[in-house]
Amino acid sequence: MWEKEIQVARQAAREAGIVLKRLFGQVSQIEKKGEIDLVTEADLQSEKIILDIITRHFPQDNILAEEAGEFNHLSDRMWIVDPLDGTTNFTHRFPVFAISIALEIERELILGLVNSPCTNEQFEAVKGTGAFLNKKPIRVSQTKTLKDSLLVTGFPYDVYENPQGVMDMFQKMIVRAQGVRRPGSAVIDLCYVAAGMFDGFWEERLKPWDTAAGAIIVSEAGGKVTTYKGDPFTPHLKSIVAANPHIHEAMLEALNA
Repeated sequence: MWEKEIQVARQAAREAGIVLKRLFGQVSQIEKKGEIDLVTEADLQSEKIILDIITRHFPQDNILAEEAGEFNHLSDRMWIVDPLDGTTNFTHRFPVFAISIALEIERELILGLVNSPCTNEQFEAVKGTGAFLNKKPIRVSQTKTLKDSLLVTGFPYDVYENPQGVMDMFQKMIVRAQGVRRPGSAVIDLCYVAAGMFDGFWEERLKPWDTAAGAIIVSEAGGKVTTYKGDPFTPHLKSIVAANPHIHEAMLEALNA
């Protein structure tokens, strides 16, 4: 089931990834959508390729994309696309960025695919079938306690306007965990939680395209994904905690302390 959908996502990610690798280190058009929120010709070219491929195969499906916005055909199927998650990294030639494609049907995540062109990593998950990295099964870590955990997070684009709340959360975690990292791509953070490289992830004020694919990949890898308050997660909510089941509750307690 969903074989055509995952094949289309693979094709779109593969072709967009070729463009991103070609433009990596070569971008000349950098614009600001916000104080620290960038868009480049790489974002736009990658997104055009992805949307063209999805639309060609599924012309009646809705699409929500970071740069182009929403195409609504009154369908119960929606593709959620980030053509370049980690644009700031990309513009600085830091090779941590990815293409993210997810499919949501009746507000339920059905599949997610994340392609990291520079590391040749492709993460995939289809609901009920598990999570995979380069076609090999992956699982979340088995770390049992927060103090033994390596966590990962990010800072929202409006951090300049409200730094204190974000730093309060960061401080709560950094004194409770073994370590905290901040690579700069939410979807890669989530995939690395799914693969057991990180034990848990938290962030707030993200957009659906930042989390949709990564969230289902974590869930299918045996992880737990909720909001800060512990409510069931959807990519349309504004906070996310994704972790192995052993430390998830401890993360929630720390964030809400």
